[in-house]
Amino acid sequence: MFKHVPHALAALLLLSEFAMAEDIPAKLVPPAGTTLIGKYAAKGVQIYACAAKGAGNEWTFKAPEAVLTGADGKTLKHYAGPTWEAPDGSKIVGKAIANDPAPQPGNIPWLLLSVESSGTGLLAGARFVQRVNTKGGVGPIGVCATAGVEQRVDYTADYLIYK
Repeated sequence: MFKHVPHALAALLLLSEFAMAEDIPAKLVPPAGTTLIGKYAAKGVQIYACAAKGAGNEWTFKAPEAVLTGADGKTLKHYAGPTWEAPDGSKIVGKAIANDPAPQPGNIPWLLLSVESSGTGLLAGARFVQRVNTKGGVGPIGVCATAGVEQRVDYTADYLIYK
């Protein structure tokens, strides 16, 4: 299908098709006046830890760990905070402001996060991040045997970043 299309353009077309594969719930749409500055496909893990709670132990979410790749080949690191960091040193740190269950069971929820940016560069001025089209990432629930044990659960998602 993309035989004669440059690789970056082909990746953009595929990412665009993927990002539009599911309808995004209204509560996850950034406010009017925002501008999309990047679409990234993420591949990584959601990390869960067995933590002491009361008289026993329970699984709790610890952090994400993923690499996000844009259609242009640029990458971001995604880790605890939640934080997204570009190779140029610019960063955004988010706070979830809305979520919606993934359309398919067994996948982590879709999110809208407000973000604070730092540094100059790729992520400077970013205000919102959407996480959509999630696959996997749901961790264990309930009691666990040994505090400190971690479980890493594979996931993929699309992240859309807005100014």
